[in-house]
Amino acid sequence: MTPLPRRLRVLHWLTVICVVMAAAFILTRDQLDGRNVRLWLLEGHRHFGLFVLALFAVRVFVRLRVGKLSPSGESPWPMRAAAGLTHIALYALLVTLPLLGWALSSAEGKPVHLFGVTLPNFVAADEDLADTLQTWHLNAAWVLLGLVCLHIAAALWHHFVMRDGVLRRMWPKRRR
Repeated sequence: MTPLPRRLRVLHWLTVICVVMAAAFILTRDQLDGRNVRLWLLEGHRHFGLFVLALFAVRVFVRLRVGKLSPSGESPWPMRAAAGLTHIALYALLVTLPLLGWALSSAEGKPVHLFGVTLPNFVAADEDLADTLQTWHLNAAWVLLGLVCLHIAAALWHHFVMRDGVLRRMWPKRRR
C-alpha cells in the first residue's frame, strides 16, 4: 500500500497538533485563576483555532492539486462509506469550529488577533447571539471530540485487527 503524499501527511499531523493545543489551552484556562494567564490562554486557543482554519484552506488547495488518491485497501463498501462520511464531518467541523469561535468573540465584543493583527469582526456585538454561539461552539467541540475518538478507533482497528496498512499509510516515513 502506497503512503499518502508527504504534504497531506504533514498537514494532517499539523492539524492534529493545532487541535490538541487549542483544546489544551481552553481546558487549562478553565482550571486556573488569574486574569492575565486566563487571557493569554484564551488568546492561544484562538490562535490555534485560526491555525486549524488556515491549515484547512491549505489542505483543500493541496488536495485539489494532488488529485485522486490511490485506494486505501479492500474494505467493504459500508466501511468505506462510513469512513467517507466521518471525514466529511471532521472537515466540516474543522472549518465550523474556528468560524464559530471567531463569531463568538465578535459577538462578545472581543477583538480577535492573529500575530498582533486585529482581524475584522465576523458579526456585530450581541449578547444573545454570543450565548447562542457559545452553545454551538461547545456542542460542535464535543461532536469533534467524538468523531476524533471514532477516527482513532478506526485507525487502530485497521492496524491491529484488519492489518491492512491503513495506519502506516498516514504515519511519517522512517528515515534509514
